[in-house]
Amino acid sequence: MAEVKLLGFWYSPFSHRVEWALKLKGVKYEYREEDRDNKSSLLLQSNPVYKKVPVLIHNGKPIVESIVILEYIDETFEGPSILSKDPYDRALARFWAKFLDDKVTAIVNTFLRQGEEQEKGKNEVCEMLKVLDNELKDKKFFVGDKFGFADIAANLVAFWLGVFEEASGVVLVTSENFPNFCKWRHEYINCSQVKESLPPRDELLAFYRARARAPK
Repeated sequence: MAEVKLLGFWYSPFSHRVEWALKLKGVKYEYREEDRDNKSSLLLQSNPVYKKVPVLIHNGKPIVESIVILEYIDETFEGPSILSKDPYDRALARFWAKFLDDKVTAIVNTFLRQGEEQEKGKNEVCEMLKVLDNELKDKKFFVGDKFGFADIAANLVAFWLGVFEEASGVVLVTSENFPNFCKWRHEYINCSQVKESLPPRDELLAFYRARARAPK
């Protein structure tokens, strides 16, 4: 039997992306919680370039970067497809996954930084939300008619973004400004495939409140 291990942080949307993919595929795995202030030798050896989670270790071989790991899981294990078999839909899913990942720095700056970095981040996040609000009109999922690759990649904006807003007191998303995004987010969070796999919101909120208040 294949040995599958996942190194992650319980509060990380990127770790949860990988967990969702493994669960969607029905893959049995061992989860190992890492300490961001005292990373294990296994993590440092498995990801010597970036030294960060998530890391998937399959039969002793490490795979890093959440989006890369999602594709690896889809190609390696049997079970429901994460990426569509249609070439156009696959390209579209990869586009939206990359679009969302390109906004990570702006999101971090908006909710965990101050001053000029924060203001620049706010502007970029608002532009992102305008794009998403337009794209998600009357859509349940990003691509096609089932939960997949782009939707897994969207967990940061669908769930964590709201936690970041509450933790920091910086509120950008309202139903008046982004009605389509808000409707999509509500349906996303309450989707059975998502709801069962989300970390406890109160614990996540407490964790990010502490980070938001920490000296910069």
